[in-house]
Amino acid sequence: MPALPRKRADARRNEESLLEAAAAAFVVSGVNAPVREIAARAGVGVATIYRHFPTRADLIVAVYRHQVQACAEAGPTLLAGSTSPHAALGEWIDLFVDFLVTKHGLAGALQSDDAAFQNLHAYFLDRLVPVCAELLAAAGTAGEIRTDLDALELMWGVGNLCIGSGSDPRYDARRLVDLLVAGLRLP
Repeated sequence: MPALPRKRADARRNEESLLEAAAAAFVVSGVNAPVREIAARAGVGVATIYRHFPTRADLIVAVYRHQVQACAEAGPTLLAGSTSPHAALGEWIDLFVDFLVTKHGLAGALQSDDAAFQNLHAYFLDRLVPVCAELLAAAGTAGEIRTDLDALELMWGVGNLCIGSGSDPRYDARRLVDLLVAGLRLP
């Protein structure tokens, strides 16, 4: 089977700009943000959006996958560049919180019966649980944190703390998550 042709550099840049612009628009206006608004944010024409993403579901799926991929790729980079594995874990959890808090605009769409969204939760778990596990293992091996918590449990805990983030301006999910991560440290 022949390899798929690679996209031109300008097409990849346009797609990247569109995904970032759509994610920002979804946070502000929800997943039904006008296509004109997304195009304006990305600095492209409306036709460019439809050329890359023929349907709104295609765009929503691409934004979600793009954000999951960015979070997954950040883990090893943070581990390699941080002062300690615990610091890398904390930085990665901050990115994970950003992802969870900003995806609230996607939540309704992702829970719909649309077939385009059916595999996204499995994609999320397949990509992010191993990254979190690697960070936990590194911090545990370094003797920085307790080792009786697995990655999925930590991600559930963080996710549950982020649920209330949009309901009350006094609710500070990041502060609560910071307390959770601090609580992993060994005395």
